[in-house]
Amino acid sequence: MLSTGQDKLYFLHYKCHSSANMFSKLRFIARSCNAVSLASTFTRDAKLTTLESELLKLKLDNKVAQKYVLKTPKGTRDFSPKQMTIRKGLFQTIERCFERHGAENISTPLFELKEILTGKYGEDSKLIYDLSDQGGEICSLRYDLTVPFARYLAMNKIQKMKRYHIAPVYRRDNPSITRGRYREFYQCDYDVAGYESRIADAECIRIVAEILSAVNIGSFIIKVNNRKVLSGMFDICGVPSDKFATISSAVDKLDKMSWEDVRKEMIDEKGLDENIADKIGEFVKLRGGSELVDHLENIVKETGNETLKNGVSEMKQIIEYCQEYNVLDKLSFDLSLARGLTYYTGVIFEAVLTDDKVGVGSVAGGGRYDNLVGMFHPKGKQIPCVGVSIGIERLFSILESKAMESVRTTATDVFVASAQKGLSKHRISLCSTLWDAGLGAETAYAENPKLLNQIQYCETNAIPFVIIIGENELQQGIVKIKDTTSREEIEVKRENMVETITKMLEQKRIE
Repeated sequence: MLSTGQDKLYFLHYKCHSSANMFSKLRFIARSCNAVSLASTFTRDAKLTTLESELLKLKLDNKVAQKYVLKTPKGTRDFSPKQMTIRKGLFQTIERCFERHGAENISTPLFELKEILTGKYGEDSKLIYDLSDQGGEICSLRYDLTVPFARYLAMNKIQKMKRYHIAPVYRRDNPSITRGRYREFYQCDYDVAGYESRIADAECIRIVAEILSAVNIGSFIIKVNNRKVLSGMFDICGVPSDKFATISSAVDKLDKMSWEDVRKEMIDEKGLDENIADKIGEFVKLRGGSELVDHLENIVKETGNETLKNGVSEMKQIIEYCQEYNVLDKLSFDLSLARGLTYYTGVIFEAVLTDDKVGVGSVAGGGRYDNLVGMFHPKGKQIPCVGVSIGIERLFSILESKAMESVRTTATDVFVASAQKGLSKHRISLCSTLWDAGLGAETAYAENPKLLNQIQYCETNAIPFVIIIGENELQQGIVKIKDTTSREEIEVKRENMVETITKMLEQKRIE
Protein backbone atom coordinates (compact mmCIF):
# COMPACT_ATOMS: atom_id res chain seq x y z
CA MET A 1 0.00 0.00 0.00
CA LEU A 2 1.43 3.36 -1.02
CA SER A 3 0.88 5.88 1.73
CA THR A 4 2.38 9.14 0.48
CA GLY A 5 2.63 11.05 -2.75
CA GLN A 6 6.43 10.75 -2.53
CA ASP A 7 6.21 6.94 -2.30
CA LYS A 8 3.88 6.84 -5.25
CA LEU A 9 6.26 9.04 -7.24
CA TYR A 10 9.21 6.72 -6.62
CA PHE A 11 7.05 3.71 -7.50
CA LEU A 12 5.93 5.28 -10.80
CA HIS A 13 9.47 6.38 -11.63
CA TYR A 14 10.75 2.83 -11.05
CA LYS A 15 7.98 1.22 -13.06
CA CYS A 16 8.47 3.61 -15.98
CA HIS A 17 12.20 3.00 -16.21
CA SER A 18 11.83 -0.76 -15.95
CA SER A 19 9.30 -0.93 -18.79
CA ALA A 20 10.64 -1.73 -22.26
CA ASN A 21 8.07 0.15 -24.26
CA MET A 22 7.88 3.96 -24.01
CA PHE A 23 4.17 4.09 -24.74
CA SER A 24 3.48 1.39 -22.13
CA LYS A 25 5.27 3.60 -19.61
CA LEU A 26 2.97 6.50 -20.32
CA ARG A 27 -0.16 4.33 -20.19
CA PHE A 28 0.99 2.91 -16.82
CA ILE A 29 1.23 6.44 -15.39
CA ALA A 30 -2.28 7.24 -16.57
CA ARG A 31 -3.73 4.03 -15.08
CA SER A 32 -1.85 4.57 -11.78
CA CYS A 33 -3.05 8.16 -11.55
CA ASN A 34 -6.64 6.97 -11.93
CA ALA A 35 -6.18 4.18 -9.36
CA VAL A 36 -5.24 6.52 -6.54
CA SER A 37 -6.70 9.80 -5.53
CA LEU A 38 -4.46 12.49 -6.93
CA ALA A 39 -6.82 15.36 -6.13
CA SER A 40 -4.77 16.31 -3.11
CA THR A 41 -1.02 16.29 -2.62
CA PHE A 42 -0.13 13.89 -5.45
CA THR A 43 -1.41 16.00 -8.35
CA ARG A 44 0.31 19.01 -6.94
CA ASP A 45 3.61 17.25 -6.51
CA ALA A 46 6.14 19.12 -8.65
CA LYS A 47 8.38 16.07 -9.04
CA LEU A 48 5.58 13.99 -10.53
CA THR A 49 4.75 16.81 -12.93
CA THR A 50 8.39 16.98 -14.00
CA LEU A 51 8.51 13.23 -14.56
CA GLU A 52 5.35 13.23 -16.67
CA SER A 53 6.63 16.16 -18.69
CA GLU A 54 9.95 14.44 -19.40
CA LEU A 55 8.21 11.23 -20.45
CA LEU A 56 5.87 13.16 -22.73
CA LYS A 57 8.88 14.83 -24.36
CA LEU A 58 10.50 11.43 -24.90
CA LYS A 59 7.29 10.18 -26.48
CA LEU A 60 7.20 13.15 -28.88
CA ASP A 61 10.88 12.73 -29.71
CA ASN A 62 10.25 9.06 -30.44
CA LYS A 63 7.44 9.98 -32.84
CA VAL A 64 9.77 12.37 -34.68
CA ALA A 65 12.46 9.68 -34.97
CA GLN A 66 9.96 7.28 -36.47
CA LYS A 67 9.16 9.80 -39.24
CA TYR A 68 12.79 10.23 -40.43
CA VAL A 69 13.29 9.41 -44.10
CA LEU A 70 16.68 7.73 -44.14
CA LYS A 71 18.06 8.82 -47.50
CA THR A 72 20.68 11.18 -48.80
CA PRO A 73 19.49 14.44 -50.41
CA LYS A 74 18.64 14.33 -54.10
CA GLY A 75 21.75 14.28 -56.25
CA THR A 76 24.08 13.11 -53.47
CA ARG A 77 25.26 9.72 -52.26
CA ASP A 78 27.25 7.81 -49.66
CA PHE A 79 30.26 5.69 -50.62
CA SER A 80 31.04 2.27 -49.17
CA PRO A 81 34.60 1.15 -48.30
CA LYS A 82 34.90 -0.62 -51.67
CA GLN A 83 33.68 2.44 -53.52
CA MET A 84 36.03 4.70 -51.58
CA THR A 85 38.95 2.42 -52.44
CA ILE A 86 38.18 2.86 -56.15
CA ARG A 87 37.79 6.62 -55.74
CA LYS A 88 41.04 6.89 -53.79
CA GLY A 89 42.87 5.10 -56.58
CA LEU A 90 41.38 7.49 -59.15
CA PHE A 91 42.32 10.55 -57.11
CA GLN A 92 45.88 9.29 -56.66
CA THR A 93 46.30 8.63 -60.39
CA ILE A 94 45.04 12.11 -61.25
CA GLU A 95 47.08 13.81 -58.55
CA ARG A 96 50.29 12.04 -59.65
CA CYS A 97 49.71 13.21 -63.21
CA PHE A 98 49.15 16.82 -62.15
CA GLU A 99 52.30 16.78 -60.02
CA ARG A 100 54.28 15.13 -62.81
CA HIS A 101 53.54 18.22 -64.90
CA GLY A 102 54.79 20.55 -62.16
CA ALA A 103 51.53 21.75 -60.59
CA GLU A 104 51.22 22.98 -56.99
CA ASN A 105 48.21 22.19 -54.81
CA ILE A 106 45.89 24.89 -53.39
CA SER A 107 42.52 24.96 -51.63
CA THR A 108 39.74 27.57 -51.60
CA PRO A 109 36.55 27.89 -49.48
CA LEU A 110 33.52 25.74 -50.20
CA PHE A 111 31.47 28.90 -50.72
CA GLU A 112 32.23 32.31 -52.21
CA LEU A 113 30.64 35.73 -52.13
CA LYS A 114 27.71 35.51 -54.52
CA GLU A 115 28.97 38.46 -56.58
CA ILE A 116 32.16 36.52 -57.33
CA LEU A 117 30.19 33.72 -59.00
CA THR A 118 27.34 35.67 -60.59
CA GLY A 119 27.49 36.21 -64.35
CA LYS A 120 30.40 33.83 -65.00
CA TYR A 121 28.48 30.77 -66.20
CA GLY A 122 25.99 32.06 -68.77
CA GLU A 123 22.65 30.25 -68.70
CA ASP A 124 24.04 27.79 -66.13
CA SER A 125 24.12 30.55 -63.49
CA LYS A 126 20.62 29.44 -62.47
CA LEU A 127 22.19 26.23 -61.16
CA ILE A 128 24.18 28.02 -58.44
CA TYR A 129 23.19 27.19 -54.84
CA ASP A 130 22.62 30.38 -52.83
CA LEU A 131 23.12 30.38 -49.05
CA SER A 132 20.93 32.14 -46.49
CA ASP A 133 22.45 35.35 -45.18
CA GLN A 134 23.69 34.56 -41.66
CA GLY A 135 26.47 37.08 -41.16
CA GLY A 136 26.01 40.13 -43.34
CA GLU A 137 27.42 38.56 -46.51
CA ILE A 138 25.49 37.06 -49.41
CA CYS A 139 27.23 33.82 -50.35
CA SER A 140 26.81 30.88 -52.73
CA LEU A 141 28.27 27.39 -52.89
CA ARG A 142 30.98 27.22 -55.52
CA TYR A 143 29.81 26.04 -58.93
CA ASP A 144 33.28 25.06 -60.14
CA LEU A 145 36.92 25.50 -59.13
CA THR A 146 37.92 27.82 -61.97
CA VAL A 147 36.23 31.05 -60.87
CA PRO A 148 37.52 30.67 -57.27
CA PHE A 149 41.01 30.16 -58.74
CA ALA A 150 40.69 33.39 -60.75
CA ARG A 151 39.60 35.21 -57.59
CA TYR A 152 42.57 33.65 -55.73
CA LEU A 153 45.03 34.91 -58.37
CA ALA A 154 43.63 38.46 -58.35
CA MET A 155 43.35 38.67 -54.55
CA ASN A 156 46.92 37.45 -53.98
CA LYS A 157 48.39 39.42 -56.94
CA ILE A 158 49.83 36.25 -58.49
CA GLN A 159 51.09 36.66 -62.07
CA LYS A 160 52.17 33.12 -62.93
CA MET A 161 51.14 29.80 -61.41
CA LYS A 162 50.62 26.18 -62.31
CA ARG A 163 48.13 24.74 -59.83
CA TYR A 164 45.85 21.79 -59.21
CA HIS A 165 42.83 21.58 -56.95
CA ILE A 166 40.69 18.52 -56.12
CA ALA A 167 37.51 19.34 -54.21
CA PRO A 168 33.69 19.13 -54.25
CA VAL A 169 31.45 21.61 -56.12
CA TYR A 170 27.67 22.06 -56.12
CA ARG A 171 25.02 22.52 -58.83
CA ARG A 172 21.21 22.58 -58.69
CA ASP A 173 21.11 20.30 -61.71
CA ASN A 174 18.76 17.43 -62.52
CA PRO A 175 20.80 14.48 -61.22
CA SER A 176 21.31 11.19 -63.01
CA ILE A 177 23.16 8.78 -60.73
CA THR A 178 23.80 6.11 -63.38
CA ARG A 179 25.38 8.71 -65.67
CA GLY A 180 27.53 10.18 -62.91
CA ARG A 181 25.59 13.48 -62.79
CA TYR A 182 25.18 14.77 -59.22
CA ARG A 183 24.38 17.95 -57.33
CA GLU A 184 27.44 17.44 -55.15
CA PHE A 185 30.48 16.12 -56.97
CA TYR A 186 34.25 16.39 -57.10
CA GLN A 187 36.23 18.24 -59.72
CA CYS A 188 39.91 17.63 -60.38
CA ASP A 189 41.35 20.78 -61.95
CA TYR A 190 44.73 21.61 -63.47
CA ASP A 191 45.37 25.19 -64.60
CA VAL A 192 48.28 27.22 -65.96
CA ALA A 193 48.12 30.97 -65.27
CA GLY A 194 50.26 33.70 -66.78
CA TYR A 195 51.12 32.20 -70.18
CA GLU A 196 49.51 33.06 -73.51
CA SER A 197 50.92 29.88 -74.98
CA ARG A 198 49.69 27.23 -77.39
CA ILE A 199 52.23 24.90 -75.77
CA ALA A 200 50.30 25.17 -72.49
CA ASP A 201 47.04 24.57 -74.38
CA ALA A 202 48.38 21.39 -75.93
CA GLU A 203 49.86 20.23 -72.62
CA CYS A 204 46.39 20.34 -71.04
CA ILE A 205 45.16 18.06 -73.83
CA ARG A 206 48.13 15.78 -73.18
CA ILE A 207 47.18 15.64 -69.46
CA VAL A 208 43.63 14.52 -70.32
CA ALA A 209 45.02 11.76 -72.54
CA GLU A 210 47.51 10.64 -69.85
CA ILE A 211 44.86 10.35 -67.14
CA LEU A 212 42.22 8.60 -69.24
CA SER A 213 44.81 6.13 -70.49
CA ALA A 214 46.13 5.50 -66.97
CA VAL A 215 42.71 4.68 -65.46
CA ASN A 216 42.00 2.19 -68.25
CA ILE A 217 38.62 3.67 -69.02
CA GLY A 218 38.42 2.37 -72.57
CA SER A 219 38.82 4.12 -75.92
CA PHE A 220 38.19 7.87 -75.99
CA ILE A 221 38.45 10.91 -78.21
CA ILE A 222 39.28 14.49 -77.24
CA LYS A 223 37.16 16.99 -79.14
CA VAL A 224 38.85 20.34 -79.70
CA ASN A 225 37.55 23.68 -80.94
CA ASN A 226 38.22 27.38 -80.41
CA ARG A 227 35.89 30.13 -79.26
CA LYS A 228 37.43 32.44 -81.86
CA VAL A 229 36.58 29.90 -84.55
CA LEU A 230 33.02 29.76 -83.22
CA SER A 231 32.69 33.54 -83.08
CA GLY A 232 34.07 33.87 -86.61
CA MET A 233 31.71 31.18 -87.81
CA PHE A 234 28.71 32.93 -86.22
CA ASP A 235 29.80 36.23 -87.74
CA ILE A 236 30.07 34.75 -91.23
CA CYS A 237 26.66 33.10 -90.85
CA GLY A 238 25.09 36.42 -89.86
CA VAL A 239 24.42 35.87 -86.15
CA PRO A 240 23.99 39.26 -84.38
CA SER A 241 26.90 39.85 -81.98
CA ASP A 242 24.55 40.19 -79.01
CA LYS A 243 23.33 36.63 -79.65
CA PHE A 244 26.77 34.98 -79.85
CA ALA A 245 26.65 33.73 -76.23
CA THR A 246 23.10 32.41 -76.36
CA ILE A 247 23.59 30.69 -79.73
CA SER A 248 26.85 29.18 -78.46
CA SER A 249 24.88 27.79 -75.51
CA ALA A 250 22.43 26.18 -77.94
CA VAL A 251 25.24 24.63 -80.02
CA ASP A 252 26.69 23.24 -76.78
CA LYS A 253 23.62 20.97 -76.52
CA LEU A 254 24.45 19.04 -79.70
CA ASP A 255 26.00 16.23 -77.67
CA LYS A 256 22.61 15.68 -75.98
CA MET A 257 20.10 16.79 -78.67
CA SER A 258 19.68 16.32 -82.40
CA TRP A 259 20.48 19.17 -84.78
CA GLU A 260 16.76 19.49 -85.55
CA ASP A 261 15.98 20.14 -81.87
CA VAL A 262 18.88 22.57 -81.48
CA ARG A 263 17.80 24.39 -84.66
CA LYS A 264 14.24 24.66 -83.32
CA GLU A 265 15.56 26.15 -80.06
CA MET A 266 17.66 28.69 -81.95
CA ILE A 267 14.66 29.84 -84.00
CA ASP A 268 11.76 29.54 -81.55
CA GLU A 269 13.48 30.42 -78.27
CA LYS A 270 16.53 32.47 -79.27
CA GLY A 271 14.80 34.37 -82.11
CA LEU A 272 17.37 33.46 -84.79
CA ASP A 273 16.53 33.69 -88.47
CA GLU A 274 15.96 30.28 -90.13
CA ASN A 275 18.51 30.91 -92.90
CA ILE A 276 21.18 31.83 -90.35
CA ALA A 277 20.42 28.68 -88.35
CA ASP A 278 20.77 26.55 -91.50
CA LYS A 279 24.19 28.11 -92.24
CA ILE A 280 25.32 27.28 -88.71
CA GLY A 281 24.09 23.72 -89.31
CA GLU A 282 26.50 23.35 -92.22
CA PHE A 283 29.44 24.47 -90.08
CA VAL A 284 28.77 22.35 -86.98
CA LYS A 285 28.81 19.17 -89.06
CA LEU A 286 32.51 19.69 -89.82
CA ARG A 287 35.16 17.74 -87.92
CA GLY A 288 38.63 16.36 -88.64
CA GLY A 289 42.26 17.41 -88.18
CA SER A 290 44.76 19.23 -90.35
CA GLU A 291 42.42 18.92 -93.35
CA LEU A 292 39.75 20.90 -91.48
CA VAL A 293 42.33 23.59 -90.74
CA ASP A 294 43.07 23.81 -94.46
CA HIS A 295 39.35 24.07 -95.24
CA LEU A 296 38.85 26.87 -92.73
CA GLU A 297 41.91 28.73 -94.03
CA ASN A 298 40.24 28.81 -97.45
CA ILE A 299 37.10 30.26 -95.85
CA VAL A 300 39.27 32.91 -94.19
CA LYS A 301 40.70 33.85 -97.60
CA GLU A 302 37.20 34.11 -99.05
CA THR A 303 35.67 36.12 -96.19
CA GLY A 304 38.61 37.97 -94.67
CA ASN A 305 37.15 37.36 -91.20
CA GLU A 306 39.90 38.28 -88.70
CA THR A 307 38.36 36.49 -85.72
CA LEU A 308 38.15 33.22 -87.64
CA LYS A 309 41.68 33.77 -88.95
CA ASN A 310 43.10 34.10 -85.42
CA GLY A 311 41.20 31.05 -84.20
CA VAL A 312 42.32 28.87 -87.12
CA SER A 313 45.93 29.99 -86.62
CA GLU A 314 45.78 28.95 -82.97
CA MET A 315 44.21 25.60 -83.82
CA LYS A 316 46.91 24.91 -86.42
CA GLN A 317 49.60 25.43 -83.78
CA ILE A 318 47.80 23.32 -81.18
CA ILE A 319 47.42 20.41 -83.60
CA GLU A 320 51.13 20.62 -84.43
CA TYR A 321 52.08 20.56 -80.74
CA CYS A 322 49.69 17.68 -80.05
CA GLN A 323 51.62 15.77 -82.70
CA GLU A 324 54.81 16.30 -80.67
CA TYR A 325 53.00 15.42 -77.44
CA ASN A 326 52.02 12.07 -79.05
CA VAL A 327 48.27 12.62 -78.61
CA LEU A 328 47.23 13.53 -82.15
CA ASP A 329 45.56 10.14 -82.60
CA LYS A 330 43.19 11.06 -79.73
CA LEU A 331 42.28 14.45 -81.20
CA SER A 332 39.26 15.56 -83.25
CA PHE A 333 38.85 19.18 -84.37
CA ASP A 334 35.07 19.39 -84.00
CA LEU A 335 33.11 22.56 -84.83
CA SER A 336 30.04 21.33 -82.91
CA LEU A 337 31.94 21.70 -79.61
CA ALA A 338 30.98 24.95 -77.87
CA ARG A 339 31.09 24.44 -74.05
CA GLY A 340 28.48 26.61 -72.39
CA LEU A 341 30.60 28.54 -69.90
CA THR A 342 30.91 32.14 -71.02
CA TYR A 343 34.42 32.78 -69.68
CA TYR A 344 36.23 30.76 -72.39
CA THR A 345 38.16 32.90 -74.88
CA GLY A 346 40.28 30.52 -76.98
CA VAL A 347 40.81 26.78 -77.27
CA ILE A 348 38.13 24.54 -75.74
CA PHE A 349 38.25 20.76 -75.43
CA GLU A 350 36.17 17.88 -74.14
CA ALA A 351 36.92 14.15 -73.79
CA VAL A 352 34.23 11.56 -74.55
CA LEU A 353 34.28 7.77 -74.57
CA THR A 354 33.86 6.18 -77.99
CA ASP A 355 32.18 3.08 -76.51
CA ASP A 356 30.04 4.86 -73.90
CA LYS A 357 27.44 2.23 -72.98
CA VAL A 358 26.45 3.99 -69.76
CA GLY A 359 25.84 7.34 -71.45
CA VAL A 360 27.97 9.43 -69.08
CA GLY A 361 28.75 12.08 -71.70
CA SER A 362 32.01 13.99 -71.39
CA VAL A 363 34.58 12.74 -68.86
CA ALA A 364 36.90 15.76 -69.00
CA GLY A 365 36.79 19.29 -70.34
CA GLY A 366 38.47 22.65 -70.27
CA GLY A 367 39.81 25.54 -72.25
CA ARG A 368 41.45 28.96 -72.27
CA TYR A 369 40.02 31.85 -70.24
CA ASP A 370 42.21 34.93 -70.65
CA ASN A 371 39.78 37.56 -69.34
CA LEU A 372 38.40 35.97 -66.16
CA VAL A 373 41.08 37.09 -63.69
CA GLY A 374 40.77 40.68 -64.94
CA MET A 375 37.15 40.76 -63.75
CA PHE A 376 38.44 40.53 -60.16
CA HIS A 377 41.73 42.42 -60.40
CA PRO A 378 41.50 45.92 -58.81
CA LYS A 379 43.16 47.46 -61.88
CA GLY A 380 41.54 45.13 -64.41
CA LYS A 381 44.86 43.45 -65.16
CA GLN A 382 44.37 40.43 -67.42
CA ILE A 383 46.21 37.19 -66.66
CA PRO A 384 45.92 34.56 -69.43
CA CYS A 385 44.93 31.11 -68.17
CA VAL A 386 44.18 27.67 -69.54
CA GLY A 387 42.98 24.63 -67.64
CA VAL A 388 41.31 21.26 -67.61
CA SER A 389 38.84 19.55 -65.29
CA ILE A 390 38.57 15.77 -64.96
CA GLY A 391 35.06 14.38 -64.39
CA ILE A 392 35.87 12.06 -61.51
CA GLU A 393 32.24 11.06 -60.82
CA ARG A 394 31.66 9.96 -64.39
CA LEU A 395 34.89 7.97 -64.46
CA PHE A 396 33.89 6.39 -61.16
CA SER A 397 30.47 5.39 -62.52
CA ILE A 398 32.19 3.39 -65.26
CA LEU A 399 34.97 1.86 -63.14
CA GLU A 400 32.69 0.97 -60.22
CA SER A 401 30.87 -1.86 -61.99
CA LYS A 402 34.13 -3.26 -63.40
CA ALA A 403 36.14 -3.34 -60.19
CA MET A 404 33.72 -3.93 -57.29
CA GLU A 405 34.32 -7.68 -57.02
CA SER A 406 38.10 -7.48 -56.80
CA VAL A 407 38.50 -4.38 -54.63
CA ARG A 408 40.53 -4.65 -51.46
CA THR A 409 39.37 -2.08 -48.93
CA THR A 410 42.20 -2.11 -46.37
CA ALA A 411 45.96 -1.66 -46.57
CA THR A 412 46.72 -4.39 -44.02
CA ASP A 413 49.86 -6.34 -44.95
CA VAL A 414 49.75 -8.98 -42.25
CA PHE A 415 47.33 -10.32 -39.63
CA VAL A 416 48.73 -11.55 -36.33
CA ALA A 417 46.85 -14.67 -35.21
CA SER A 418 47.17 -17.00 -32.23
CA ALA A 419 46.58 -20.74 -32.20
CA GLN A 420 45.91 -21.04 -28.45
CA LYS A 421 44.29 -19.13 -25.61
CA GLY A 422 45.98 -16.55 -23.41
CA LEU A 423 48.26 -15.07 -26.08
CA SER A 424 46.62 -11.67 -26.60
CA LYS A 425 49.58 -9.73 -25.11
CA HIS A 426 51.99 -11.51 -27.44
CA ARG A 427 49.77 -10.69 -30.45
CA ILE A 428 49.68 -7.02 -29.41
CA SER A 429 53.48 -6.96 -29.03
CA LEU A 430 53.97 -8.37 -32.54
CA CYS A 431 51.57 -5.79 -33.98
CA SER A 432 53.52 -2.99 -32.31
CA THR A 433 56.76 -4.28 -33.85
CA LEU A 434 55.16 -4.40 -37.31
CA TRP A 435 53.64 -0.92 -36.98
CA ASP A 436 56.97 0.51 -35.83
CA ALA A 437 58.48 -0.90 -39.02
CA GLY A 438 55.86 0.86 -41.13
CA LEU A 439 53.89 -2.26 -42.01
CA GLY A 440 50.11 -2.52 -42.00
CA ALA A 441 49.04 -4.99 -39.31
CA GLU A 442 45.89 -6.13 -37.53
CA THR A 443 44.96 -8.60 -34.83
CA ALA A 444 41.67 -9.81 -33.36
CA TYR A 445 40.05 -7.78 -30.57
CA ALA A 446 38.77 -10.91 -28.85
CA GLU A 447 40.93 -12.20 -26.00
CA ASN A 448 40.87 -15.82 -27.20
CA PRO A 449 39.81 -15.92 -30.87
CA LYS A 450 39.47 -19.18 -32.77
CA LEU A 451 42.26 -19.74 -35.32
CA LEU A 452 39.81 -20.71 -38.07
CA ASN A 453 37.90 -17.44 -37.63
CA GLN A 454 41.14 -15.47 -37.83
CA ILE A 455 42.20 -17.21 -41.06
CA GLN A 456 38.75 -16.68 -42.59
CA TYR A 457 38.93 -12.98 -41.74
CA CYS A 458 42.21 -12.73 -43.66
CA GLU A 459 40.75 -14.49 -46.70
CA THR A 460 37.59 -12.38 -46.69
CA ASN A 461 39.57 -9.13 -46.50
CA ALA A 462 42.36 -10.22 -48.89
CA ILE A 463 45.11 -9.75 -46.29
CA PRO A 464 48.14 -11.31 -47.98
CA PHE A 465 49.94 -12.80 -44.96
CA VAL A 466 49.16 -14.23 -41.53
CA ILE A 467 51.63 -14.50 -38.66
CA ILE A 468 50.65 -17.41 -36.41
CA ILE A 469 51.97 -17.89 -32.89
CA GLY A 470 51.41 -20.58 -30.25
CA GLU A 471 53.13 -21.84 -27.14
CA ASN A 472 55.71 -23.78 -29.18
CA GLU A 473 56.57 -20.74 -31.33
CA LEU A 474 57.01 -18.56 -28.25
CA GLN A 475 59.32 -21.09 -26.60
CA GLN A 476 61.45 -21.38 -29.76
CA GLY A 477 61.48 -17.61 -30.45
CA ILE A 478 59.98 -18.04 -33.92
CA VAL A 479 56.80 -17.10 -35.83
CA LYS A 480 54.96 -18.87 -38.61
CA ILE A 481 54.21 -16.79 -41.71
CA LYS A 482 51.39 -18.07 -43.89
CA ASP A 483 50.59 -16.92 -47.44
CA THR A 484 46.81 -16.45 -47.45
CA THR A 485 46.50 -17.21 -51.17
CA SER A 486 48.86 -20.17 -51.62
CA ARG A 487 48.49 -21.37 -47.99
CA GLU A 488 52.26 -22.01 -47.86
CA GLU A 489 53.89 -21.59 -44.43
CA ILE A 490 57.44 -20.80 -43.36
CA GLU A 491 59.03 -20.43 -39.94
CA VAL A 492 61.40 -17.55 -39.18
CA LYS A 493 63.11 -16.22 -36.10
CA ARG A 494 61.23 -13.38 -34.47
CA GLU A 495 64.09 -10.95 -35.01
CA ASN A 496 63.94 -11.67 -38.78
CA MET A 497 60.15 -11.33 -38.97
CA VAL A 498 59.99 -7.74 -40.30
CA GLU A 499 62.71 -8.27 -42.90
CA THR A 500 61.09 -11.49 -44.15
CA ILE A 501 57.59 -9.97 -44.36
CA THR A 502 58.96 -6.94 -46.22
CA LYS A 503 60.67 -9.14 -48.82
CA MET A 504 57.56 -11.30 -49.24
CA LEU A 505 55.41 -8.19 -49.81
CA GLU A 506 57.84 -6.89 -52.44
CA GLN A 507 57.63 -10.23 -54.22
CA LYS A 508 53.82 -10.05 -54.13
CA ARG A 509 53.89 -6.62 -55.74
CA ILE A 510 56.17 -7.87 -58.53
CA GLU A 511 53.84 -10.80 -59.20
